[in-house]
Amino acid sequence: MQAEQASGASVRISAFRSDGVPAMAVAPVTLGGRHVRLEPLGPAHVEGLCAVGLADGVFHWFTYPVSNKSEMIDFVKTALALQDQGVALPFATVDQASGRVVGSTRFGAIDYTNRHVEIGWTWLGRPWQRSALNTEAKLLMLTHAFEVWRCLRVEFKTDRLNTQSRTALARLGAVEEGTFRNHMVCADGRIRDTVWFSVVDRDWPALKANLVARLARG
Repeated sequence: MQAEQASGASVRISAFRSDGVPAMAVAPVTLGGRHVRLEPLGPAHVEGLCAVGLADGVFHWFTYPVSNKSEMIDFVKTALALQDQGVALPFATVDQASGRVVGSTRFGAIDYTNRHVEIGWTWLGRPWQRSALNTEAKLLMLTHAFEVWRCLRVEFKTDRLNTQSRTALARLGAVEEGTFRNHMVCADGRIRDTVWFSVVDRDWPALKANLVARLARG
């Protein structure tokens, strides 16, 4: 696995913790593995994202689905605006074998003081769903969070009705913490209940070993 900071990228640095842990420096970075490369999201990715992301159902579980190029442009602009505020770090997900953009994912809700982040806003084109790319992407992001940023906690949240996502998070090794009832209003007016999962620093060694073993099995 490799991590490469984007050239000329601005870096936002948190205060040192009282226990002497190095500051949490957040900047655009490329995370590379054998199957997947996560590279800083930008406007140049829009065409590739549209090619794989506008198929029916890809954004089904997003509160505000993306269904056309204009909405994809807004999706990228929103992610980059949050990055400029220092509370998100969005990626384009690239298939290493073909070099093709196949989706997107993001660090969000970055909390410098309490040293925790959320991994989410994740989607993949249909041919790459439930593939090694998604498993390795989670491994790369969790490694960066726990071993580079020295996070205490990484959280995930998903729609209560999204059984595929909930099963995947449980299989990942994340702990289900509970449900926020009536948490979000979706674009179609449905009131969403949100289920929260987390991985904390003491969970990470065993969870990492499990992910590495899963990828080795293919």
